[in-house]
Amino acid sequence: MLRTFLSAFALLSCNPKTQDSTQNHEGLKTEFTLPKKLKEVSGIALSNDKKIIWAIEDQGNKNVVYGIDLQGKQVADVLVSNAENNDWEDITADQEGNIYIGDFGNNDNDRQNLSIVKLDLKDDFRAKTSVTQTTKFHYEGQTEFPPKKSNWLYDCEAFVEMDGNFYLFTKNRSKGFDGTFLVFRVPNKEGYFEAKLVGRLKLKGSYSDAAITSAAITRTKDKIVLLNHKNIQVLTGFTADDFSTTKIQTLSLNHNSQKEAVVFLDDKTLLIADEKDKKTGGNVYRYSLP
Repeated sequence: MLRTFLSAFALLSCNPKTQDSTQNHEGLKTEFTLPKKLKEVSGIALSNDKKIIWAIEDQGNKNVVYGIDLQGKQVADVLVSNAENNDWEDITADQEGNIYIGDFGNNDNDRQNLSIVKLDLKDDFRAKTSVTQTTKFHYEGQTEFPPKKSNWLYDCEAFVEMDGNFYLFTKNRSKGFDGTFLVFRVPNKEGYFEAKLVGRLKLKGSYSDAAITSAAITRTKDKIVLLNHKNIQVLTGFTADDFSTTKIQTLSLNHNSQKEAVVFLDDKTLLIADEKDKKTGGNVYRYSLP
């Protein structure tokens, strides 16, 4: 078993074709200001009809999903009655319109209650909903909680759903940040699973350039974007079982704020949200991919 794991890890550790190009693109436009009560948005997803943005906040906030229309008006305030917001860090949808919340924020790399919960949110204006599926998991390769600070690679703020699996992109909090992140696959099922390592990749730049805060996938499933405070990373060339062949294109947003949430409005257009601080943020932006 150990030999199998080491062989797999060696394969995944091979440095793929990353950072093929870096491109400046004047495309980030403010769409609207978020409602005042949403100061710490950590993830956004779209309803199946693309008329509602579902937004969540992270640790320390309510176990509530907020519905916002495309003009920025809050139209729903949905309590998740049987879930606790330990640290909700991202929200995504599958192609049937099911909504999933990643309760996997792990700043100190010591959590052992990581999960993804499925919600029924097809009725946009209900006041309350409940979890219909809980996927619990632990990371392949993590044996210490926390590990040494040079290996703090087990926080996560970004995931997508693709063909019956979740793909998680970790946030590097290691001492001596170098842009390395891990990609894990977890089945979209009820139960407790080992998250399988399917890629070890690396981004260039500082923490603001390369720490991953959210993810989104196109309906054609051939392109994933990862969000940073300053950049968008566009991933192509991956397969369901192997992200080591991934090509990564960096797109500069020419804008620095605490961007925490991204979703595809269509296959060429992104919506991006940032947290509110004293002087900046608290907005939803539109970004057109070149």
